[in-house]
Amino acid sequence: MTISEPLRNPLSLFDVTGKVAVVTGASGAFGRACALTLASLGANLVLASGARVDLDAVAAEVAEVARSGAEAITVVRRPDSPEDAEAIRDAALETFGRIDQLVIGSGYNKAGFIQDQPLEEWQTVMDANVRGPWLMAKAVGSWWIANGVKGKVLQMSSVRGRHGNYSGYTGYCTSKGATDALTRVLATEWAQYGITVNAIAPTVFRSKLTAWMWSDDEVGQATRKRSLSRIPLGRLGEPEDLMGMALYLLSPASDFCTGQIMYVDGGYTAG
Repeated sequence: MTISEPLRNPLSLFDVTGKVAVVTGASGAFGRACALTLASLGANLVLASGARVDLDAVAAEVAEVARSGAEAITVVRRPDSPEDAEAIRDAALETFGRIDQLVIGSGYNKAGFIQDQPLEEWQTVMDANVRGPWLMAKAVGSWWIANGVKGKVLQMSSVRGRHGNYSGYTGYCTSKGATDALTRVLATEWAQYGITVNAIAPTVFRSKLTAWMWSDDEVGQATRKRSLSRIPLGRLGEPEDLMGMALYLLSPASDFCTGQIMYVDGGYTAG
């Protein structure tokens, strides 16, 4: 009986050495976690973000952990327009000649109850979380299809794409529901090209945007306690909790997995 190479060496399924990954929102917690994971395993990176200072800090961290031979470049842009998305893509192609993985980590939230929130604020959330990812997927996916590349897309969703929230999240929840739908429809449209599209959906995890929830002030403690009451594992998430799932979805290990919303939420959606 013939034993396949993956059965002889299961860790080979997670080999990303020499792959080229574009990471948008690279200065955020999710983008940073993905970038550090891939760099430490030998992937080349295109780190994109609109915040130069934060992006430079992540690039320095990536350089520190990168396996010998892996390279990283930075692009100070967000996929806010077709031109921005194409510029990020083209920077990768000009430097590395190809793209193998696309991590769409850019996003935004501005809470506000629907009766009070201006349309412009709601639209800003939708543009950052839906329009931008659509543009980035279009820019890279079009190149993949034209060049016969079997790429991998990883989007950043949230448990809020499935569950509502009482804190003025009509923009955020709606946008993450759209992220889930975009993940599924792209997966079905692009399966014929060998392109996989998946999303990670965490619950609350530590980032610059949620740092106040780890504070000892009254609001932080109350919010943390309320969130913990819904999480069976009894703690909030850390960026490191995302890394294993990200590696799986960006490596050959997930070649038969597409259109999935993978909940990394401590059991939140199970209860």
